[in-house]
Amino acid sequence: MDSANEASLTASNIVKAISNLPKNRWFEYIAESTTNKVRVVSVTMPEGPIVIERSKSKKRSPISTAMVWRIANAFQADTPINFDRVLGASYNTRSTLETLLAHTPEFYWCKPKRIELADSTQKIKDGHKHLVWRPQAPHKNGVLEKFETDLVISEIPSSSLVYEALEIPSTIGSTGIDIDIQRRHVQMQIALVAIGKQLGYRSWVARNDQGIKYGNKSVGQLNGVVNKLEEISIMRSFGEAIRAALHIDCMWFKDGRSIPAIMEVEHSTGVVTGLARMKSLKDQLPDVVTRYVIVAPDEDRAKVLKEANAPQFKDLQAKFLPYSAVEELYYLCQKRNLTPNSVTMEFLDCYMSPCLERN
Repeated sequence: MDSANEASLTASNIVKAISNLPKNRWFEYIAESTTNKVRVVSVTMPEGPIVIERSKSKKRSPISTAMVWRIANAFQADTPINFDRVLGASYNTRSTLETLLAHTPEFYWCKPKRIELADSTQKIKDGHKHLVWRPQAPHKNGVLEKFETDLVISEIPSSSLVYEALEIPSTIGSTGIDIDIQRRHVQMQIALVAIGKQLGYRSWVARNDQGIKYGNKSVGQLNGVVNKLEEISIMRSFGEAIRAALHIDCMWFKDGRSIPAIMEVEHSTGVVTGLARMKSLKDQLPDVVTRYVIVAPDEDRAKVLKEANAPQFKDLQAKFLPYSAVEELYYLCQKRNLTPNSVTMEFLDCYMSPCLERN
């Protein structure tokens, strides 16, 4: 990594750091109020799970790969994060992961001040425990180091996205596809349609998903959704491309003459399936400049990057857009008066990461 600003943290970084901690040792929690300790029982490389044991209960528990990825995605260099705030009550091993991570060289614990709002009056008060990632200033392995800081945290109240009810056809279940997985898949498509609409784009949604009911409408009836690809002038110019695009999860069209993004949501099928579908479409659109994007759960980042770097898919120059980024953008579209002139595709590029490995 060239600098702290360019540093990015992954689940494999975290798992490797924890695997390098001194072996067969009990580690103290950051909070002085507890006498409990934790030790590492086993580590599965490269991304977990990590099995831990607590000194009091002697109970062994796994720290899941999904949890490690969720924390990895929350960190930015030199910016404190609150584990409880990031993970909520979702994981009962969150304090053990925090403890182990704090003992690795690049992580420090700290207590930044916090801004408390009371009757429109701001007060600076003692803060809560945070962890900060300092890749440029590692400390000794296996010890807790406190980072003294004058930083002040202003905590934005947690916000929620609400999706309307989805009515998944019973035929979906008969094909062996998990209904909950299909529901999450469609929620991402709906969010992408809303984001595209905010940018002034019309969206194509895979033909087999357009009949799914969302609220009191079918997905195909949502504002901004294209019902027939033949309606789009750029698609009419490439006849065979229409056939190749029918099952693409989401495509954005600008004025019918350009395609800002072609996206595959990989929640219910393998990454290779989506890449292959986009590659087939690219072969029919040889001169069209666009973005080929894999939208997938945050914890699937490593899998997406691995498959996108396969020789047959490299010319896609695919990008990875995690679910958390989609929902952050969707939230902005729901809660703020964004207009096509105020949000550009280049702004959305900041939420995507290139899949191609640098030579």
